[in-house]
Amino acid sequence: MRKIILLNKDWYFTKAALPCGGAEGDWEGEAVTLPHTWNAEDGQDGGNDYHRGKCWYMRKLEAPELEPGGEAWLEFCGAAVTAEVYFNGKKLAVHRGGYSAFRVNVTDFLQEENLLAVSVDNSDNDQVYPQKADFTFYGGLYREVKLICVPGVHFELGYKGGQGIRVTPRVDLDKKAAEVTVETWQTGEGQVTVALDGQSKTVTAEGGYARAVFTIENVRLWDGPEDPYLYTAQASLWEDTKDPQAAETSQAADTVSVRFGCRKFEIDPQKGFLLNGRSFPLRGVSRHQDRKGAGNALTLEMHKEDMALVREIGANTLRLAHYQHAQEFYDLCDENGIVVWAEIPYITMHMKNGLENTLSQMEELVVQCYNHPSIAVWGLSNEITAASAVNEELLEIHRRLNDLCHRLDPGRPTTMANVFMLETDSPILEIPDVNSYNLYFGWYLGELEQNDEFFDEYHAKYPDRCIGFSEYGADANPQFQSSAPEKGDYTEGYQALYHEHMLEMIEKRPWLWATHVWNMFDFAADGRDEGGKHGENQKGLVTFDRKTKKDAFYLYKAAWNRKEPFVHLCGSRYVDRAEEATEIKVYSNQEQVSLFVDGEPAGSQKGKTVFRFEVSLRGEHVIEARAGECTDRICVRRVETPNLDYQYNKQGNVVNWFDQEEIDPSCFSVSDTLAEIRSNPQAGAIIEEMMARGAASRGDVAESVKDNPALQRMMGRMTLISLLKQGGMADEESVRQLNRILQQIRKE
Repeated sequence: MRKIILLNKDWYFTKAALPCGGAEGDWEGEAVTLPHTWNAEDGQDGGNDYHRGKCWYMRKLEAPELEPGGEAWLEFCGAAVTAEVYFNGKKLAVHRGGYSAFRVNVTDFLQEENLLAVSVDNSDNDQVYPQKADFTFYGGLYREVKLICVPGVHFELGYKGGQGIRVTPRVDLDKKAAEVTVETWQTGEGQVTVALDGQSKTVTAEGGYARAVFTIENVRLWDGPEDPYLYTAQASLWEDTKDPQAAETSQAADTVSVRFGCRKFEIDPQKGFLLNGRSFPLRGVSRHQDRKGAGNALTLEMHKEDMALVREIGANTLRLAHYQHAQEFYDLCDENGIVVWAEIPYITMHMKNGLENTLSQMEELVVQCYNHPSIAVWGLSNEITAASAVNEELLEIHRRLNDLCHRLDPGRPTTMANVFMLETDSPILEIPDVNSYNLYFGWYLGELEQNDEFFDEYHAKYPDRCIGFSEYGADANPQFQSSAPEKGDYTEGYQALYHEHMLEMIEKRPWLWATHVWNMFDFAADGRDEGGKHGENQKGLVTFDRKTKKDAFYLYKAAWNRKEPFVHLCGSRYVDRAEEATEIKVYSNQEQVSLFVDGEPAGSQKGKTVFRFEVSLRGEHVIEARAGECTDRICVRRVETPNLDYQYNKQGNVVNWFDQEEIDPSCFSVSDTLAEIRSNPQAGAIIEEMMARGAASRGDVAESVKDNPALQRMMGRMTLISLLKQGGMADEESVRQLNRILQQIRKE
């Protein structure tokens, strides 16, 4: 019988080099327990100075008791990024890819006492993805390690970390039935008995393969968060008999089981996503797997906490970016009815030497995750054209990835997450079955309304294509607050305004098959140093340590979570307010909200999701919002001068200073769009000269703009002041001088 032994304890870790896999000479190290990463702290400090390189994990291992002819396999659930496995000084395996499981057969190398040593390397290279991306590349044995002991005849352990069993349900909604095909792979010949839903079939394995087909009448569907029902299929293997009757009464040599769900996914260009034949717009968030202080070495309880927050917000989909996540988390998605976009870390930059690794990681993802009913699509790549031209080489690898996915799994579609500047007529968009775009208009560049324009233009031009919204977001440090939040200030208030617009935009476009907020949680990005924090991307709706839910979290909870009545007062961290009258904003999933100031009624509104009130400030006040039985309170106080601790840039920004100046609207100004200014030869010449000077230090960027019509159109819609600010060219005196020059040129 199969026996699984956890090997999470009694490890030693060292950054020192270990010749011969530590088998010769004395070695010392720090005692650690798995999961473990050596970048739990330095990988979150920013500045690209965290330790990247080869480190070692070692432990002693007593030989397990094996049946005659039995085998012992080591299973590594996650080793970042390239792992070499040594057993008693002999190198047995190399695995390239930090996010998928792999196994090593150690049967022939067992001694009474054994030394297991694993080198794990997360240094730069040109073969293993990812190498260029906006997140920290941790190193370590950051998931569990197991020893699997099996008899000589057993279900397959050696193929791409798979389970040796694959379950494929096909749902007939009209007949309320499902045809379920169960396939198994095993060593040797024999009989395989498969049991599910009270049914049992015994079949003969031929060539190491067996197949049984079942029909489930009155099938109970896996139906999203409302009813994520799971069936179990169990396969048992006998070695010694060809007699099915005898096989069913003897003891199985090996047994495996897997949960599965019966559901039907469809994606339509006009109707969007359909679950089991009904409209089911996928509205949710993306997730990175790390957290503050732990890095990527998460415990099961941490995974459960993340899922609880996803359920609280009311999301029905997760994009699990940008790599294969832990099997425990896919299990949680199955159990909670969350529809998943799963992908590999083929991201940002195509590497000429990375072809084999790209295909290998995709094969491992599909093989290891095939049975999860929550997974709806396989993601081929993310923003791969951001630093790579769309050439025949890039097209060919996407064709091969797409074909590989369809060969391994004919039932699921493929998708891509495309960077905003990729032209919508690019041939790469024709490869996957459906597409999505990552857009950040209103944060990195452009204005919020350009998100609406982009999708409307795309949908009108390609009405037969399925299009989704794979990333959108704005960074927010909860420390920063403002009475007039605006793009680039990192305030909690601007993030909320940004998402208010995006939520409204998405709700008006049900044909968007899936939308994913970037991101559910703040995450480590070692190259960042902005927004008052080092080494963090702060676009999360929840902080990196999972302790603070930003106001935008409650916006989506109000829109998506209809079961849990609640009311939330925004601005609880914006206590000191210098304005005489302040806006009090409330998010709620209730239809009516009443406001009270110091216990006195201050207004009542009927509406949906967002409720706004204006309150006069005279001192310290207790503000209370009520919606049915739900209440929430905050305290605010009037101060004479703004609290500088609330400002990211305490010196003030060149922001809307021209609003206070008298500007002649009949003449050009920095508040006009780039396209408007360029329409006038004189004004356009001034801008071209200015941009040419700025491009001297940004040659590569200038070339990407020149060769990208879509980016040029987008920039044309932006105001000049917005472009200057985002290009780092908005020092006050230069902008004032430029504005004075433009004010001398009359509009025709």
